[in-house]
Amino acid sequence: MKPARDVSRLVEIMAALRTPGTGCPWDLEQSFETIVPYTLEEAYEVADAVRQGDMDDLREELGDLLLQVVYHARMAEEEDHFDFADVVEAITKKMIRRHPHVFGDEDARSAGMAKGIWDKIKAEEKAERTARRKALGLPDKKKRFLDDVPALFPALIEAEKLQRRASKVGFDWGDPVPVLAKIREETQELEAELTSGTPDRARIEDELGDTLFALANLARHLDIDPEAALKRTNAKFRNRFAAIEDHAQDTGTTLDAMTLVEMEAVWQAAKKK
Repeated sequence: MKPARDVSRLVEIMAALRTPGTGCPWDLEQSFETIVPYTLEEAYEVADAVRQGDMDDLREELGDLLLQVVYHARMAEEEDHFDFADVVEAITKKMIRRHPHVFGDEDARSAGMAKGIWDKIKAEEKAERTARRKALGLPDKKKRFLDDVPALFPALIEAEKLQRRASKVGFDWGDPVPVLAKIREETQELEAELTSGTPDRARIEDELGDTLFALANLARHLDIDPEAALKRTNAKFRNRFAAIEDHAQDTGTTLDAMTLVEMEAVWQAAKKK
């Protein structure tokens, strides 16, 4: 089998990999549940390629992510649920429906107006989905207001989206100042637990989680992506620690042999640069 630019070849390759008897033993063992971690990993690698501005890497990672879509679709087809063509049809139908100002008669002169149309149609689709499931005798999956936020999201992203969702019905502070007060309150509770005579690990974890949740809330009020902000800090940490590593190599020593005082001095010098 030869490579091709047509996505149908990828669908054929996946079908071959999943064919009992002649396919790949590892691919045949996989299920939706076992593939999900790879799907998430590939999505993060796409994001990392974008962050680095590496277009060659982005091309490769987008291919890996597309493979994940084809993989899930193939497993669904094997169980007579749907196939890859159904996935393509569903998303094209959704995008056409959600952009009547592009593909229909409605007019949207700003991104804000387009967002309003998008939200209105999403609500209609949700109502239709609920009615369809009810007609089929299936349980309604969306019983709670916050169920629209997937629990599989990374915790920091989930926190921000939960808060944003709750804010739509007024459960929110009006500005960042009360959020800062909440952060101070949470850190004080964390400190109190840490300095108590018998610190409890479960309570410490709870207080730390509350602090992180409040920090995510502050980021939202400041219109800052907490994931992106933490990524920037991670990158700074990498660069400054690399300076410590370079210093160790330049002075003929090792990281293990350096004292904390020596490391901190190099760190501060790197920070000034």
